[in-house]
Amino acid sequence: MDIIIPDNILSVMRRLRESGYEAYIVGGCVRDSLLGLVPNDYDIATNALPEQTKNCFSDMLTIDTGIKHGTVTVVSDHTNVEITTFRVDGDYSDLRRPDSVSFTDSLTADMSRRDFTINAMAYSDETGVIDRFGGQSDLFRHIIRSVGDPKKRFGEDALRILRALRFAAQLDFEIEEKTSEAIHEMCSLLGSISAERIRTELEKLLCSKAPAEVLINYADVFSEIIPEFKNSIGFDQHSPYHVYDVWKHIAYAVEHSKNVREVRLALFFHDIAKPACFVTDDEGRGHFPKHELLGEEMTERIMRRLRFDNKTIKTVCELVKYHYVTPIDDDSVIKRLLSVIGSDQLKLLIEVLKGDSRAKEAFCLERVNVLDSMKIRMYEILSSSECWSLDTLAIDGTDVAKLGFEGKHIGEVLDKLLSDVIEGDVQNEKEALSARALRYKKELQSI
Repeated sequence: MDIIIPDNILSVMRRLRESGYEAYIVGGCVRDSLLGLVPNDYDIATNALPEQTKNCFSDMLTIDTGIKHGTVTVVSDHTNVEITTFRVDGDYSDLRRPDSVSFTDSLTADMSRRDFTINAMAYSDETGVIDRFGGQSDLFRHIIRSVGDPKKRFGEDALRILRALRFAAQLDFEIEEKTSEAIHEMCSLLGSISAERIRTELEKLLCSKAPAEVLINYADVFSEIIPEFKNSIGFDQHSPYHVYDVWKHIAYAVEHSKNVREVRLALFFHDIAKPACFVTDDEGRGHFPKHELLGEEMTERIMRRLRFDNKTIKTVCELVKYHYVTPIDDDSVIKRLLSVIGSDQLKLLIEVLKGDSRAKEAFCLERVNVLDSMKIRMYEILSSSECWSLDTLAIDGTDVAKLGFEGKHIGEVLDKLLSDVIEGDVQNEKEALSARALRYKKELQSI
């Protein structure tokens, strides 16, 4: 099968070959090309040593990206192209990087150190696909398989455990039996991996094509990196609204939601506190009072531990806090939500609530239509002159101060007036609002 290689990449490969060296595109770009996808980037492998690579491109900008490990970056047509010498890795004492590398002339030896067969293929326009480990077969059979002994591969870099799960979720592939067994057996090694690396793989997995079955089948892996989830696995909700246990509900809610990073993260964490808040009523039905508040606290702790940025933490935690809202196509509900969390957050919250509803009993799917109606009505409110925030209230702090309010009472009365307008108890007109404010002033004086 022919792979179309961009001209700037092809020119780099041809210059290496013209200098007497081998040159192939390798790894993910070959995998994606064979799947009919457009690769994000192209990596080149060669038998040229790093200094020889630099000599080949002496008239171009080169960067010693990782020269000790054989990688030189060449800037070709304003694009950074990584060129790495064929190598064999030494021991991995830190479960991340090899303690040493030795360069080799063998492409096969270089491919044998890679993680999965679908990532251990090479290609050039002269040779076609070079596949020494059955990558093409696994690719077309939708299989994730380690190159060689999976225990050895995971022992070299434990993050490959999460990478296997991420590829399975992204490509909707199955993980080969021995590779799967090694994942379950060795997932405790993830404790040695940095929070940043775990966070990156977790985000990619959650924002992938088919995360649900991976989350369900490898629950032990996820409870290894986030122990707070252990109690959710298999936890029966005893609820007429739920067909799944807590963990399975989370998994399907994630997959059945809009693929937006903050939405997927919020659904991943939204019910994490349910086991801790579980109570039953006299009929044996399960309830989870205030699980959204405890969930918000737990989510913030976990996300900080995983080194998420502050903006993402704030957004996701707020979505977890308000995910309990029952969908109602009612102006006062929509306006109150707009006033509390703002329009951008409400758009995300609606998508969170949709995902949550799709992972419940079938009758809960009716809520999706309600949520769509809420979204339409939200846009109508935002594009009109209707009052839903202090900014759209016909009276402001200066006006309230002139009525004799001081200090914190100014903000308090404005909040009350906004609530009254949203509930339809008073018109959003300055005269009517001033009269209502004076009434509140009398109430304060009588206390």
